Amino acid sequence: MEEQHALPFLRETLLFLTLAGILIPLLQRWRVNQILGFLAVGVLVGPFGLGLWAAEIPWLTYFTFPRREGVAALAELGVLFLMFMIGLELSAARLWALRRWVFGAGSAQVCLSALALGGVTYLFGNSLEASAVLGLVLALSSTAVAMQLMTEQRTLGTPLGQSVFSILMMQDLFVVPLLILVGILAKGQTEGVFALASLTLLKSVGVIVLIYLLGRRVIRPLFSAFAGQGRPDVFMALTLLSTLGIASLTAMAGLSMALGAFLAGLLLAETEFKHEVEVTIEPFKGLLMGLFFMSVGLGIDLREIAQAPLWLPLSLLGLFAIKALVLAGILRVGGFSWGRAVEGGLLLGQGGEFAFIVVGYAMTTKLIAPALGQFVMLAVSLSLFATPLAAKAGRLFADWWDAHHRKQTEHLNGAVPDPTAGLVIIAGFGRVGQLLGQILESQGIRFIALENNARLVAQLHPQGVPVYFGDAARAELLHKVHADHAAAIVLTMDHPASALHAVRSIRRVYPQLPVFARSRDENHARTLKKAGATIVIPETLESGLQLSSFVLQTLGIAEGAAVQIIQNERERRIAALQQGDTDDA
Repeated sequence: MEEQHALPFLRETLLFLTLAGILIPLLQRWRVNQILGFLAVGVLVGPFGLGLWAAEIPWLTYFTFPRREGVAALAELGVLFLMFMIGLELSAARLWALRRWVFGAGSAQVCLSALALGGVTYLFGNSLEASAVLGLVLALSSTAVAMQLMTEQRTLGTPLGQSVFSILMMQDLFVVPLLILVGILAKGQTEGVFALASLTLLKSVGVIVLIYLLGRRVIRPLFSAFAGQGRPDVFMALTLLSTLGIASLTAMAGLSMALGAFLAGLLLAETEFKHEVEVTIEPFKGLLMGLFFMSVGLGIDLREIAQAPLWLPLSLLGLFAIKALVLAGILRVGGFSWGRAVEGGLLLGQGGEFAFIVVGYAMTTKLIAPALGQFVMLAVSLSLFATPLAAKAGRLFADWWDAHHRKQTEHLNGAVPDPTAGLVIIAGFGRVGQLLGQILESQGIRFIALENNARLVAQLHPQGVPVYFGDAARAELLHKVHADHAAAIVLTMDHPASALHAVRSIRRVYPQLPVFARSRDENHARTLKKAGATIVIPETLESGLQLSSFVLQTLGIAEGAAVQIIQNERERRIAALQQGDTDDA
């Protein structure tokens, strides 16, 4: 008799957590892409891997997933959080800053790739509906794999990295109409399809707009009311409530829950709490994403490779060839050299994680035959495995091409400026921070401010001020606001202990980044200097010097002479601070 547990699928949950606890550190140590690692483990311990022998070898049941249903429910959470994170990346400001590449190059890539791939699918005897869905879904690339590869290679801030990121944003935006289209085609009505599509689209757009408008009125006040406590558990609870709540609303309206999660991310991306939410859910994101990709691996039957030893490799090569050629042409028109254009094309030549969701749904609604769906998912899985090798080949080709065509490429590869270059981060946005922000803005210098006063942030952010809720001492938050590309960090917070904690945290992660700090007095200034601040200005020093200047002028000393006296005293005291720091060292 099978043992019953109060928690459903307890054995499967414990096995997954064990695998994740062992797998993630090993993959990081071996520098293996985590997504590919979870896919591979899913294949190995799934019902088509070692699970095939679980009935004959009983002890294998403790180390395998004989049934995919055991993790299906948890994997749904992985899907929702995948869509939530995609929405969180798509702020309106970011889309507008890269609009030429997002809406121009991104739209061209999706449309041209979908036409080519859908046409090939139709030529192989598939229905027009199935060909349309497969063409569109295969035109999308893997945001998770491509972003992780660019992050590991530190190429996200390069012109090519920004272009690729922009195209990925357009692909992610395209998920919404694709979900609606699949829902229409899944109804199986061939007569009056245009009227049905128009009605469904109108209903869907109405629901999305309604949820978006209501969400804007609810989510920001909700976070503003409870975020002031600065507790990660509160942020996590509110994030889960927003994601699952909006996902349930879209499900009630007859739309996908994944679409609701996407909308929740999009709504939070427009708030001042965006970066704090990203930091809070970061540990859970990796776990849930791993669960999703492991569940994908559980559904892959490697025996299909033996049944199609020729067509699978050819399909894989065809997918990479078509998408790489389309994207390379677009990047070349956009101003990149042929070498960098081919590198970008190969980086996005794979199928995307969204293919598993759409194709799986299309199979359950009989829109796509099970054999075809299994073949496509296997081809997409293999393309994910092949992406690191393809990306490396593209990078080597680009380096070779640029080296042999240096004169031709000197004016290229600068098509997309790095939006984070020259950025100034202001930690603490009270009176001093706001004054600094106004001066920077008047000179056309970009800045991002971090402030842990939720009420102040909620007051300023809706006015268009780039201030976000968060603690500058958190290294994860600094990473989210691109501190590695910043020109400097300025600490203007009132609390001495907070300033000291921030300096130590920044120096631990960014040892070369200039850090300018405001201190209460000269003793506090020496402490900050010893902790690693580049320059520290005591507020008592400046106020005392300004008062001294007025007093000297009142006593009859000429303005120029008074200014020089004050400047000499300022330099002497700052030098004394520097000397004190050197003596302490």
